[in-house]
Amino acid sequence: MARHQDPSGSEDRVKPLTPRAPLRADKTDIRPFCPPQPPLPTHDELCVASSNPAPMLAKVAESADAVTDRADHWDSAYRDRGVAGVSWFQSEPALSLELIERLGVAPDAAVMDVGGGASSLVDHLVDRGFTDISVLDISQAALEDARLRVGEIAAVRWLHEDLLSWNPARRYGLWHDRAVFHFLTEEADRDRYLDCLGSGIEPGGGLIIATFAEDGPEYCSGLRVARYSAQDLLNLLGPEFQAVAVRRELHMTPGGVVQPFTWVAARAA
Repeated sequence: MARHQDPSGSEDRVKPLTPRAPLRADKTDIRPFCPPQPPLPTHDELCVASSNPAPMLAKVAESADAVTDRADHWDSAYRDRGVAGVSWFQSEPALSLELIERLGVAPDAAVMDVGGGASSLVDHLVDRGFTDISVLDISQAALEDARLRVGEIAAVRWLHEDLLSWNPARRYGLWHDRAVFHFLTEEADRDRYLDCLGSGIEPGGGLIIATFAEDGPEYCSGLRVARYSAQDLLNLLGPEFQAVAVRRELHMTPGGVVQPFTWVAARAA
């Protein structure tokens, strides 16, 4: 990807990209670690099933079990290792804050931090005067820790939801995702995420997404992950998003392991 390098060494401007073929679901780095989870039934499917509800009820139960399993997995990760012991912990979300400023997100913009959990990003945004912050996570344990730390304030909403079954009730001026998307190794889950993003971001809204880089780990928290270059992410986002900035980060885990991350900041059309 062609970038402009400023004197400080940071990459600030991204030239238009040459389109490439979309990523294939069977790409080596995104082979499924777990069997695909069944999608929730649509309204039409539920209506059709009313005359013979047994198969559809079984599908609903299977989907509910999958959500419960995911929630238990992440609750256990936080409870077993503690907030400061999970590999994605960072004391200060410096790159997130830099890219939020780069996108020019106003303090009164509606902010969605998907998979925010116990991250300290919400603390820093409150300190900077942001007044409309939503933190969504599948882990109740992570949200409870953050809520106790931040306190019950009007500026923050805590959403205990599974992103893959959640439907945004509003649109947001900033969608922030650090280390959620790379856990979606199934094409159907990635498509569901992108649909959710498309319906949950305002026209002209900012997007910040960070995943493991191409040379990053293949597993995290016992799960297979996908790894991306900035070009890969922009290909998946498609023409609906215009790249603003890209970054490469070498994240140091609490255990002293270096994990390369790819960051993309973009603006919705």
